[in-house]
Amino acid sequence: MNYTPIDEALIDNVSLTFKALADPTRIKILHLLFQRECSVSEIAETLDMNQSAISHQLKYLKQLRLVKSRRDKTKYYYSPDDYHVMNLLEQSIEHAKHIS
Repeated sequence: MNYTPIDEALIDNVSLTFKALADPTRIKILHLLFQRECSVSEIAETLDMNQSAISHQLKYLKQLRLVKSRRDKTKYYYSPDDYHVMNLLEQSIEHAKHIS
């Protein structure tokens, strides 16, 4: 069987996705957004965190196209942009429960 290597750009993108999922704060944010769409203030309140920290993480996640936003008057609401990654996160959570 012949081996077909993965394109380097694709490897870089996969690596960035795993890097995003390696941060506990980003895991919490993504897990919450998987449940429901939220504003920055709702995320901060639910996770008991600073709004500026949440905004910083959302910017990073948005750059990777893992979350998307929509504007409603003066507020932005965030939701998952890539359900493949959300499924990967959920599988990782289930795996961690299984090995605990």
